[in-house]
Amino acid sequence: MPDLLIELFSEEIPARMQSRAREDLRKLVTDGLVAAGLTYRSAGAFSTPRRLTLTVEGLSAESPTTREERKGPRTDAPEAALQGFLRGAGLTRDDLVARDDKKGQVWFATIVKPGRPAAEIVAEVLDSTIRNFPWPKSMRWGAGSLRWVRPLHSIICILTDEAGARIVPLDIEGIRTGDTTRGHRFMAPDAFAVTGFDDYAARLRRARVMLDSAEREAAIRQEAANLAFARGWEIVPDDGLLSEIAGLVEWPVPLMGVIEDRFLALPPEVLQTSMKEHQKFLSARNPKTGRIEGFVTVANIDTPDHGDTILKGNQRVLAARLSDAAFFWENDLREAKSGMQDWEQGLKSVTFQSKLGSQADRITRIAALAREIAPLVGADPDMAEEAARIAKLDLRSAMVGEFPELQGTMGRYYALEAGKDAAVADAARDHYSPLGPSDAVPTAPVSVAVALADKLDTLTGFWAIDEKPTGSKDPFALRRAALGVVRLVLGNAIRISLSELMHTIGEVHLDFFFLRQREHFADSERQLVDAGFEKPDYAQKIKAFEKASFPEGTAFINALVAMEIDLLSFFHDRLKVFLKDQGIRHDVIDAVLNMPGNDDLTLLVNRATALSDFLKTDDGTNLLQGLKRAANILAQAEEKDGVEYSFGADPKYAETDQERALFAALGQAQPAISAAMQAEDFPAAMSAIAALRAPIDAFFDAVQINTDSQILRRNRLNLLSQIRAAGAAIADFNKIEG
Repeated sequence: MPDLLIELFSEEIPARMQSRAREDLRKLVTDGLVAAGLTYRSAGAFSTPRRLTLTVEGLSAESPTTREERKGPRTDAPEAALQGFLRGAGLTRDDLVARDDKKGQVWFATIVKPGRPAAEIVAEVLDSTIRNFPWPKSMRWGAGSLRWVRPLHSIICILTDEAGARIVPLDIEGIRTGDTTRGHRFMAPDAFAVTGFDDYAARLRRARVMLDSAEREAAIRQEAANLAFARGWEIVPDDGLLSEIAGLVEWPVPLMGVIEDRFLALPPEVLQTSMKEHQKFLSARNPKTGRIEGFVTVANIDTPDHGDTILKGNQRVLAARLSDAAFFWENDLREAKSGMQDWEQGLKSVTFQSKLGSQADRITRIAALAREIAPLVGADPDMAEEAARIAKLDLRSAMVGEFPELQGTMGRYYALEAGKDAAVADAARDHYSPLGPSDAVPTAPVSVAVALADKLDTLTGFWAIDEKPTGSKDPFALRRAALGVVRLVLGNAIRISLSELMHTIGEVHLDFFFLRQREHFADSERQLVDAGFEKPDYAQKIKAFEKASFPEGTAFINALVAMEIDLLSFFHDRLKVFLKDQGIRHDVIDAVLNMPGNDDLTLLVNRATALSDFLKTDDGTNLLQGLKRAANILAQAEEKDGVEYSFGADPKYAETDQERALFAALGQAQPAISAAMQAEDFPAAMSAIAALRAPIDAFFDAVQINTDSQILRRNRLNLLSQIRAAGAAIADFNKIEG
């Protein structure tokens, strides 16, 4: 069984594209080979800045011969139908055989596809792969029509078996396959031939090319750590940057540099971001001072002076970059110390969204909502409002203009310089969080209040103007915002009514709408106020708009009402996604959604968690079947009889011990369940309903529900309704699968 080696050698491939390109090459080629009938033992893909490589081991020498029996038209079918079948199958009439079928005699044909050698299939698959490779961006060069991420120079495609290595012949736009490649651009630029993957990898290493990107990452990580350790420093972890650097070099040579003293007063985040974004440097931190005092740059070449010249050049460029950062920092500090009024005014001219106003308008809404949320999360309302008003002012700073990823981080520094309380400053930094599943959830009350207000304003605003996510499209990151609300609420065990909060911010949006549309009914403003527009009730506001003959206002209120319902459902969907990782099934969440308080996410999760744990026990599994059986029997009887059996079960009509035992068990369980649910002691409620398992099982084993006696039948059906009611007090067990 031969082994296959493919190398696509080109100009430098952008580092950000290499990981995806490796996987695409592996998938496209192996899927193509398998589709053509070949099998293989293993496949591995590799990349450097100048090459994509694929090795396939244990490839079939040829595809198998296949036989396919195809059914054609009836023997008495029109000639046109028969000729169409023959053309489609590539056959003649002599290839057909008539056989008896259910509908009479039918033509059958056996189509034989002979096997093909692996080389022929590999050539076809590689040609298709190269011509249709899914680069995010590609280019044409010269006079050809071939597109590649950068000009493609050469292609290795060889099959190696016991007889030796042979080139798979292929010509793509004048580029012929061969068995030669090149090493490092500067240290080993000459071409050399290879005979297989092991020979290829070994010769590349001698030619100063480290083929495996994971090996390059590990080498950079280890050497950078050694260099930092020698100075008493530590490398600031940044896996994304490390992966990018590994995609920029074929022979990594880490070099340690020192940041000039004049820049050490800059915030560490500024130093780290500037070096990362502009220079692709790893940051080195002094654990004793907490400051970033050095950096590691990764060269792509060994030099006689051990990198001194490279390092000096990098330090000159870094000094220029950090000088710009220092200039931004000093100017921003002056504005912060003066109160940030210019930034506040500047945000009035920054549009957030055409229908939702400017960033300044948005800040006003967030501040109002943060004040409402503050008491619910244990924050001081004045501090929450103040934090909301300054949290986004750093968007006008020069530093954030240069490095947008520092928004919030710089806001904290500027708030402290402005003399704000530490909790207010921290909220400026934390209110964007959590940004993703790995981002920490703020816990400080003021930060939580502003973070919730920020995300809820975004969600309610875009919902009100009907800019909701559709399919995979979510240009305003609304799913992330909703998941952020879920994580903030659950991470801090906050007891909060999302419906009430959405109504509150809906009123804020309505006031904002009124102000923006005031010119349309300026003459009726007093009429609006007199009609009750200032009252919090939406119905009064609708009457006011109708009296002022402004239907757009009524439409906006109706959109807000629909928003409150639809957005709550959206939160429930995000909650299911979040809890899936916690081991709680979506059907368990569905089972508790119909219970009171389903807009309180913490309450909802507590119920779902207790129910999930209960269903994992034997009692839970068996009781679920009993509850479902009772519900099914009741549903059938109620549909047949046209009545609802929900009242009147009387122990005096019980004929069997099992009936009497079930009456007694329900008499004890129902008050216990009710008290536990009232106290939100959900484990106790599960324990109380678990006591019904044995009596219910015994009842169904011994008692016939649909007896000939109508009195006994009604009594037993009403008894089943008590079982249904006991379950319904906890959850809708019909929603649970199994």
